[in-house]
Amino acid sequence: MKHLQQPAPSPAATVTRSGPLTWVQQWHWFERTIPSPRRVNPTPLADHCRIPPPATVADVLAALASLTARHEALRTTVDPLRPVQHVHRPDWAPLPVDYVDVPAVDADTLEAATAALAARPIDPERNPPWLARVLLEAGKPRAVLVAVHHVLIDGWGLAVLIDQLHDELRGGDPPAEAATHPLDTVTAQPSERVRAAEREWLTRLGSNPSGVLAPFGGSDDGDGRHRLQHRSVRAYGDLDRVARRHRVSPETVVLAALAHDVATRTGEHRFLASVVVSNRARAALRSSIGVRALTVPVQIDLRPGAAFGEVAASVAAASAAAYRHGQWRPAELVAAQARMDRRRGVVTVPTIEYNCYSWPRDYLVPVPNTPPDGSAAWISSAPDEPCDTLYVDLSRDAGVVTLDVTVGDHLLDAGQALALPTRLCDLLRALADGAECPVPARPLTPAAPGWWRAPQGWVCLAKVEDVVRGHPGVLDATVSPSGGDAGEGGDTGEGGEPHLVVHARTAPDVTPGDLHRHVLDHLGEVPGIVAPGRYVLSPAGREPGPRSDRSRTATGGTEAWQVPSRPPATDAERALAAAVAAAGFGGPPAGPIGSPDAVDMNRCLADHGVTLVAVPRLLALLHRSGFTGIASDELAGTASLGHLAAALEPAPPRAPRGGETSP
Repeated sequence: MKHLQQPAPSPAATVTRSGPLTWVQQWHWFERTIPSPRRVNPTPLADHCRIPPPATVADVLAALASLTARHEALRTTVDPLRPVQHVHRPDWAPLPVDYVDVPAVDADTLEAATAALAARPIDPERNPPWLARVLLEAGKPRAVLVAVHHVLIDGWGLAVLIDQLHDELRGGDPPAEAATHPLDTVTAQPSERVRAAEREWLTRLGSNPSGVLAPFGGSDDGDGRHRLQHRSVRAYGDLDRVARRHRVSPETVVLAALAHDVATRTGEHRFLASVVVSNRARAALRSSIGVRALTVPVQIDLRPGAAFGEVAASVAAASAAAYRHGQWRPAELVAAQARMDRRRGVVTVPTIEYNCYSWPRDYLVPVPNTPPDGSAAWISSAPDEPCDTLYVDLSRDAGVVTLDVTVGDHLLDAGQALALPTRLCDLLRALADGAECPVPARPLTPAAPGWWRAPQGWVCLAKVEDVVRGHPGVLDATVSPSGGDAGEGGDTGEGGEPHLVVHARTAPDVTPGDLHRHVLDHLGEVPGIVAPGRYVLSPAGREPGPRSDRSRTATGGTEAWQVPSRPPATDAERALAAAVAAAGFGGPPAGPIGSPDAVDMNRCLADHGVTLVAVPRLLALLHRSGFTGIASDELAGTASLGHLAAALEPAPPRAPRGGETSP
């Protein structure tokens, strides 16, 4: 392998302009701090294009230099601790290109080489946020591979970059309009719209159930993860026909088909989907490679009996609304949603995670000689990898529709997962033939045993019991909805609202507040639980008697328990409280509000005003205080600070410069 010189850390003199990361980039900037095995999005992204003859290596370098001059994103770096980006001069650093000699540039070689380049780390803080590799066959350039960092270039942007690279190698003209950098739009965020969007967005999210697929499939004891890929040539034409008929994009059609399938299976007509939406409709953005695609929660509202055309129109409108609201301060919205989740005792888990770009995954490579209209499936079950959401990725390349599905056992077992893409393709065929396919009013699949429909979402009663029993001092516990059985009915409590009742045999010092905080701290860890709104406790050593003899503590329907405040008590808690006070209030102020002693260890990070963009600084402050042991994604949840502090451990001593630590 031949390497060009890597760029040295850039001096400040090369920076032409700086500014904050946009509302889309902030999430990917935060995500890069998450340990790699736990990231949702693969970083970096990678793709390739073949080099048309008679282009030479010099032509490839000239094209990459031209693209670097045209696209500021290719010469932008980010700050490690603040959500700030810096644009550098075009000649700031050597092109990050190397060369590899291969026997032949066939499909298998391209795939393996692209995966290898994607595995190379990219440092977006000091170096260009991209890498390129030229494959040489008999000394002649045959293909160019490009990998980019997701903080500065998204999947659609990479496709634009590859297309423009190929056009330049063919001698085509560059786009007439100037490429737009995210810094050009960062100022278009009026504060009054920000706050109005936050209020409307949180109101929308607060009314959604969670996990509506969970009780309608899967095995009793399965928490494994299935992955499969389905490809169909026939569905490609069907998808285009349905999209033209209803005047929406093909991507919207597939999301609407997924929503139709959820309603058909479960009878739920209002649920949440997490959707990747790209804003490249305007001409000024079509040639931009910057981060424009935003993952937003889309609220799906379906009318029973509605024809598919109405479903597609409502999904398109909901996606557009979600994108508009998602523009405004997403880090603050995530923190506010976490705060809302903890107070109402439920984590809003999207039913569907939907992406209109099929990520290259080594475990989803179709087997050789797979029929072009058949399924190419790879199935495995990993019990230590629970998956509480249905992930569906769509791609449409070379006349083939590809659906990548990732799902957990407690949602869909292996057979049901395999049936899902086939069912979607059958629906597309019926729609293409003119069928209306109205939304059923009632579910066609019965709920699995042991699940109950609470106002906050579906509850797995056995998992709630396991969580409660895990609290010290709990000798035994049983859970029932509204004091009745686990069926769809059940009694309702005061105000007519159904609620969850925990009958617990406990030690004398265990209080309802202790149990409620314990359940709250497990909301983001155990799928299928919500915080009970009522506890019925009996003294230790006694069996629960008649209802009139029990000690009852109620919160009234689905309202959250009023958790008392608690100051930090241990060294780890005091270190975390000091970091929260500094990160949440911009530094320790003189008054008591921002002091460590004022930090409530029974509340979550979002309650203290710490947003996602402040998490890297908080972790740095913790490490400076001598503590480590929690990751950035754990800080984005609803766990209390006391729960987080319990996981802290002393940081290992640093090695002195010039040698290792002494024994």
